[in-house]
Amino acid sequence: MTLLDPVWTALLYLAAAVFFILALKGLNSPRTARQGNLLGAFGALLAVVTVFFSAKLDNVPWILGAIAVGTAVAAPVARRVQMTQMPQLVALFNGVGGGAAALVALLELGHAEESWVRLAVVFTLLVGAVSFAGSAITFAKLQELMTTRPIVFPGLPVLMAAVLIAALGAATAVVLTGSLALALILMVLGLAAGVLLVLPVGGADVPIVISLLNAFTGLAVAASGLVLGNVLLLVAGTLVGASGTILTRAMAAAMGRSVAGILFGAFRGGSTAGSTTASDRPVRSSSAEDVAVLLGYAQRVIIVPGYGLAVAQGQHTAAELAQALEARGIQVDFAIHPVAGRMPGHMNVLLAEANVPYESLKEMGEINSEFRTADVALVVGANDVVNPAAKTSSGSPIYGMPILEVADARQVVFLKRSMRPGFAGIENDLMFEPQTTLLFGDAKESLTKVLGAVKGL
Repeated sequence: MTLLDPVWTALLYLAAAVFFILALKGLNSPRTARQGNLLGAFGALLAVVTVFFSAKLDNVPWILGAIAVGTAVAAPVARRVQMTQMPQLVALFNGVGGGAAALVALLELGHAEESWVRLAVVFTLLVGAVSFAGSAITFAKLQELMTTRPIVFPGLPVLMAAVLIAALGAATAVVLTGSLALALILMVLGLAAGVLLVLPVGGADVPIVISLLNAFTGLAVAASGLVLGNVLLLVAGTLVGASGTILTRAMAAAMGRSVAGILFGAFRGGSTAGSTTASDRPVRSSSAEDVAVLLGYAQRVIIVPGYGLAVAQGQHTAAELAQALEARGIQVDFAIHPVAGRMPGHMNVLLAEANVPYESLKEMGEINSEFRTADVALVVGANDVVNPAAKTSSGSPIYGMPILEVADARQVVFLKRSMRPGFAGIENDLMFEPQTTLLFGDAKESLTKVLGAVKGL
């Protein structure tokens, strides 16, 4: 006997689904992102509580124990993770979700008698396994537990095709026979497919693949909802799958590339990947004091933050520098590229944490026309997103990527740790132009020195 009848269960599931939808809406803007997260968390809590009071559960102590262990592990990790490591955390969440969906499908195979249910089982099993293994590789790449460069070897396309064909064959056999042994083989093939899918991806493309795998996980969860006859899983999985797909397309568009090009570009040398090669071409460097003079006597300054700012945790210093310049009557804005940092919204959240006003955060489409009115464009830790090669060099791996038009500013200042290229592994010709000067060093330390010099003017 259950405490909730089916009507109340359906209504509570509907309420949880509404909270999930409101959460996604809230995540559209840094201003409402915190509220959106809370709404999503409450929706998840409501769903779990509803299950406990509406379903006949066995082994409740084991379930509660698993929840306790998961909470004990996840809560400290989520609280301590740095914003620069958020894509890795998302990758882990994706992987766990996909793996859980695959295991549920495997356990439910013995109860699946109809062909369409078995079809949902094999879909969940295969896609969940791909998501789990692929997410593990993306985590390892971003955490630098393995090389971030594309891993390609002779025969890789043939091996990928063979694994996919074998997986389709195994899936068909499972649908026809319901064999547990074949289902285990299908899971192993799915894990192999996930690894092979992500190995050729490198550099700045990895976060985009994380978003794609997030969509895969959503599809696997939605299919598991069909297997279990659970409407909420179906709705939640569909929302995750749809939002992950939209985000993947948005990130790919921001990089000026197709999703297929991102996944398989390494086979023709098109995947973006980090490089350790530094240029020996001469550049014009400067001191913090000279940069402070340049900024302090400008009328309009546009700050372009990038991943280097996030790694150095320099967002608070950047915000303080903007305040010091504004106190001198200088107009200051922040130009945000859609993939600045590692994921859309990454830089917005970092700067919002530093209390930069939302109206000072200008998206690429809004700010690009204003660079020509800027006396100084201060580029802090960004590279590929301001590289003119995206517009001028057809052979460049970033050709076609929309960029911030920093080159239109009267003066350009790059704050860089070294001359090492960005994720694309190519030089930024803008750094060698006569209107450009470089200030070498850690982003936060350089900003601190510039800030002190501006205050001393």
